[in-house]
Amino acid sequence: MVEAHRAVAETISGSTAAFERPAFSKLVDKLEAGDILIVTKLDRLGRNAMDVRSTVERLDAAGVKVHCLALGGVDLTSPAGKMTMGVIASVAEFERDLLIERTQQGLIRAKAQGKRLGRPPKLSMMDRQEIAKERLCGVSYGELAKRYGVSRSAIQQVTRLG
Repeated sequence: MVEAHRAVAETISGSTAAFERPAFSKLVDKLEAGDILIVTKLDRLGRNAMDVRSTVERLDAAGVKVHCLALGGVDLTSPAGKMTMGVIASVAEFERDLLIERTQQGLIRAKAQGKRLGRPPKLSMMDRQEIAKERLCGVSYGELAKRYGVSRSAIQQVTRLG
């Protein structure tokens, strides 16, 4: 059982390298040779297979063992753990790359079909025309932003586009 004061919960994305996450770096600074770092999932150790391997090797060099609960508590610094980690991290990275590729292909297909991507505009074409006229009459960006419930930069953008 891990004592509560020794646990670190982190909400930063796994796409950020482990040593670039403030909580992880702070935790590693407290680790000493002979300690065991327990992670819930492999992706908590890095953003891709190489990063995970590098993180585990760095901890192993400092004499810290790394156990992953999602892999049955296997010691990732052991020969079997290294092999398991390598295979699983590579598969996870492959799946992530496939997801990115499929998403990009879907976006290209949607654009080709004429679909509008992104959020719907807050300002209608009529609103935009009124804003342009009111700006010509000297109404301030701030006043228009309040009136239409948008930011000053949204109003500035409307007047730049004409």
